[in-house]
Amino acid sequence: MVIGAGPVGLAAAAHLVARGIEPLVLEAGHSAGSAVREWNHVRLFSTWAEVVDPAAEKLLAPTGWTAPDGAACPTGGDWAEKYLQPLADVLGDRVRFGATVTGVSRLGRDRVVDADREQQPFTVHVTNADGTEERITALAVIDASGTWSTPSPIGGNGLPALGERAAADRISYRVPDLKDPAVRARYAGKRTAVIGSGASAFTALAFLADLAKDAPATHAVWVLRRGISGSTFGGGEADQLPARGALGLRAKAAVEGGHADAVTGFRTSAIEKSGDQLVLVGEDGHRLDPVDEVIALTGLRPDLSFLEELRLGLDERLQAPVELAPLIDPNVHSCGTVHPHGVNKLSHPEKDVYLVGMKSYGRAPTFLAMTGYEQVRSIAAALAGDQEAAERVELTLPETGVCGGAGLFDEPDAANTDGDSGGCCATPSTIQIGIGAPAASGGC
Repeated sequence: MVIGAGPVGLAAAAHLVARGIEPLVLEAGHSAGSAVREWNHVRLFSTWAEVVDPAAEKLLAPTGWTAPDGAACPTGGDWAEKYLQPLADVLGDRVRFGATVTGVSRLGRDRVVDADREQQPFTVHVTNADGTEERITALAVIDASGTWSTPSPIGGNGLPALGERAAADRISYRVPDLKDPAVRARYAGKRTAVIGSGASAFTALAFLADLAKDAPATHAVWVLRRGISGSTFGGGEADQLPARGALGLRAKAAVEGGHADAVTGFRTSAIEKSGDQLVLVGEDGHRLDPVDEVIALTGLRPDLSFLEELRLGLDERLQAPVELAPLIDPNVHSCGTVHPHGVNKLSHPEKDVYLVGMKSYGRAPTFLAMTGYEQVRSIAAALAGDQEAAERVELTLPETGVCGGAGLFDEPDAANTDGDSGGCCATPSTIQIGIGAPAASGGC
């Protein structure tokens, strides 16, 4: 059983098919890559050559599918329409849409019961689009449902700020699509707070600056929990994903331009209404000038609620598998290089259940699609009994050159954290920054 028909879930299905194992993919949305489609206007850092899984490409080849230009960087919309949906179509009845997983357990065993536990199949509870419920048994569960549906709140302590829920109609947790007339009108000529320190925040700032060309009153306030240093902007020319490095360089150039405010060392504790505007209040009582809108890009976190009857081994901080967590912990690692890993780093006390893709990273940043493809290749080999292949590394990841916990990603469903690894307890301060407009290609 595979949960999620996104890039990594569909790759898992392709690898299982290649191993002679019949998968069933359950997708809550109504099309392949439903989460990816929600950021269809954002361009990936990785090229097409880096976001097409080898096993999936072999499955697609007999259909006459032609791989896009390997050197080009797709948008989310491109990725979904030109690769993910064709792959789901090839998989056919192995993919079911409108199927929401509401619970996973061992048949006849809650998480407390030991007796014959591993001999029981998994039971997956599903609610279909028409409201009907069913139970499906499975020999293994691969959860590739991602983290897109659970954005982190604005509050600096990981909980919603006071007033955050009440101001929900003025807060977006996504990079806005300013090509949409209704969205464009929402931000044009307005003062917008952008909260976050990663690539999504850089992109939102650039989009707003571009909007200011047509609506000069458009103004951004960049709110960061840490200070600004050379490492804030990633690896630049040292990044082996050029588009990712270029975004950091554009942001660095923007900081030197002097066209918008940035507030550093600010942890939001409350959001208050002031007439038709909102005021962000820091934990130290510092109040920012009123804004019309807020774009919160402080990361995503995994939804573990439907897995609560399984015995998962998760790191208490990151909510990532305990063996993987030390490799990706932003409290320890100042750079974004993560070694390729597979089944051994992803196993849990509950045998044959795996969290993969962005969900395997819990709350940690720096996830690449290539990492997820290697994860599911290894897991499929293990499930097929080929332990040698499962333990073999078949991937070399590009070095990010990203230091200081900036959290740069190649796909926004891996979002960006504004975490604590860079040190952020300084007194809030305001500086002037210049926000560069996004490249016409969106960053490739």
